[in-house]
Amino acid sequence: MGRVVHFEIHVDDMERAKKFYGEIFGWTFEDWSAYAGMPYLGAVTGNADELGINGALMQRQGASPEPGKAMNGYACTIGVGDYDSTEAKILNLGGRVALPKYALPGMAWQGYYIDTEGNTFGIHHPDENAK
Repeated sequence: MGRVVHFEIHVDDMERAKKFYGEIFGWTFEDWSAYAGMPYLGAVTGNADELGINGALMQRQGASPEPGKAMNGYACTIGVGDYDSTEAKILNLGGRVALPKYALPGMAWQGYYIDTEGNTFGIHHPDENAK
């Protein structure tokens, strides 16, 4: 069975993206540029004993995603403990709403955002009372 074990977020400005994801989600970064042969920061997204995967910020090699166009790729969704405060951080750090908060009834709150690099990502707050 093929399981997702790593993700890459393509970015134009490595420091801006590092600040965005680090301040919102508490991710830490390790410079893996020597291995990749280009600017590449490994993203540690949680403790090794927690469910989830780590990834990286990778220097974008082509054009940025075009606003208003269909997505061409994967959208990673990040689990959060407080939807509204996470959304406030996203917006305060230059992110934009792509699809506003909505209920997955009896399960969670979900929404999608555009980061400072033009990439779409989701946030997911489990809440059995969501409706």
